[in-house]
Amino acid sequence: MSFLEILLIAASLAMDAFAVALSAGTSGHGQKMRPALRLSFYFGFFQFLMPIVGWFLGASLAQVIRGFNNWVVFGLLAFVGGHMLYEAIRREEHELPADPTRGMRLLTLSVATSIDALAVGLGLGMLHISIWYPSVVIGVVTAGLSLLGVHLGNRLRSGLGRRMELVGGVILIIIGLRILFSR
Repeated sequence: MSFLEILLIAASLAMDAFAVALSAGTSGHGQKMRPALRLSFYFGFFQFLMPIVGWFLGASLAQVIRGFNNWVVFGLLAFVGGHMLYEAIRREEHELPADPTRGMRLLTLSVATSIDALAVGLGLGMLHISIWYPSVVIGVVTAGLSLLGVHLGNRLRSGLGRRMELVGGVILIIIGLRILFSR
């Protein structure tokens, strides 16, 4: 597998994480470098780890995972997106939303955006392709695009405020629906 092929796979896997990071940046918590780096590290780490887990699980579990992974991702993203919408509607204008860069919300988003990488790892395992180099590239690309997404979200937030959190919640739900209906 060429570097270009691995890079294209990495970029396509990172698009969900980029979109989620963009919406997380609109929350106001990613304005400082530490939370932005934490979010991009978690997203990159899980995107690095999941192909390895998938590769080791092997072809025997491929059918089981394919049967429900889209529902799991949809459920996680719809829950987080719905919660963002709920908080944006009920919260006072001066209050900050729940922090998507820490705790269970960060863990949930990290897992939800990396389920596809698990399937890629399964596929590479079935093709007997070494997983280490592709996993590193996938993790680094995801971390970089996630950091970019947080910073772009911060810029959008400064002009649009709470409306961007509403948009972010809708984006997460749309990503979940796209994953649900694309498979």
